[in-house]
Amino acid sequence: MRHQPQTYYFIGIGGVGMSALARLCLLQGKTVLGYDRVQSRITDELEEEGIPILFNDSVEALFDSVFQNETQIIFTAAIPDSHPQLSYFIENGFNVKKRALFMAELCANKPTLAVAGTHGKTTTTAFLTHIFSKTGQSFTSIMGGFFQNDSSNLISTGDDFMLVEADEYDRSFLHLHPTISGITSIDSDHLDVYETREAFENAFAQFSSQVSQQRIVAHGVPLEGLTYGIDVPADYRIHNVKTLVNGYEFDLTTPSEEFSKIRLNQLGEHNLSNMLCALAMADQVNVSMKAALDSMVSFPGVHRRMHLFQWDNKWLIDDYAHHPTEIRSVLKTLKTFYPNEQKCVIFQPHLFSRTQDFYQEFLKVLTGFDEVILLDIYPAREKPIAGVTSSKMVDDLMHSNKKLIKKDEISEAIMGSQATVFALLGAGDIGEEIQQLKLKSKLNEKA
Repeated sequence: MRHQPQTYYFIGIGGVGMSALARLCLLQGKTVLGYDRVQSRITDELEEEGIPILFNDSVEALFDSVFQNETQIIFTAAIPDSHPQLSYFIENGFNVKKRALFMAELCANKPTLAVAGTHGKTTTTAFLTHIFSKTGQSFTSIMGGFFQNDSSNLISTGDDFMLVEADEYDRSFLHLHPTISGITSIDSDHLDVYETREAFENAFAQFSSQVSQQRIVAHGVPLEGLTYGIDVPADYRIHNVKTLVNGYEFDLTTPSEEFSKIRLNQLGEHNLSNMLCALAMADQVNVSMKAALDSMVSFPGVHRRMHLFQWDNKWLIDDYAHHPTEIRSVLKTLKTFYPNEQKCVIFQPHLFSRTQDFYQEFLKVLTGFDEVILLDIYPAREKPIAGVTSSKMVDDLMHSNKKLIKKDEISEAIMGSQATVFALLGAGDIGEEIQQLKLKSKLNEKA
């Protein structure tokens, strides 16, 4: 048996996926250290858990223990090759691995349930994690997000099953060979990596071919497997959906059973779909469907996924939506639950490349709101692209009630608006602004 490293150094440890892997290594009794560009809530919590973290990217700043020959270096795809520490480790023959490969190795030879898709990966994995937790399974879940009011994205009760997200960015998911997969959607994205929609879809086809036991595929996705959907002829089918004050009631048909009057305590038809994918995946490894369904009324929700707050007479929905399809899902949900209210979207576009690739789609979906407020584009790993700006988006929007604001003007914009329902959307640092808004405004989470 190959000797396992005892020391791990994570470059980009503050990322959601990286922090979960760091926590897993710590749980296994390893020595864990890390670097990140900026201090954050995640890095603060990791340090409290016993993981020393650097915020200086120089080689000179490295911990002495990192220079041991046995140290395993893990880096995220967001870290460029020019990063001083990463360059040093590669040039000096350290054991260096990308996060995706490291996670795939952790899953190797273990029953693995992996959720892939352009939209819904984190929420579907969270549903799956909740189901496995409430039905008493032995599992380790590595989530790309957090349950509401829970600061850990690693949930572990054992290692009979691995529950993971299969991320298509940088073709990361092609390292995985899962037992069961769920594929929620294959809407094109990350064209900075794939360049063409055909290449994007081919990657999903390859991932699908690497699944050893069963694929669970959203109805309409052109891949083989058991299908799932709402009011469609699928193997796993939700029907007779009724809207409740804070969720849904519905009936469910599986390949072998019928269930009626099931309740989910979340808003959004896309959440019904994410839940159904998770239920189908759990069913394929013989988790009790009845017990899984009973747990849906206690699903805690996922941080920054359709998170609803009330502020005086205004409703605020905090969501990670950063693709036109995801924004459309949020808008559809608001129209269902708040049909007579004025709706305002406050959106921070994420990545210059995504904004450029889906420019017209963004303009179209944003016009569905009564008021449109944009923030500057969040660059993440990218450099600006000439002519791709939020200012131009505002100019090109065919809308009479639109404007561009700074991040620190969100609170003022909400107070000055005639709207009563606000969708605060984006995958960038708008999330941090929303957390500050919650603190300043003393928002109370809706029960």
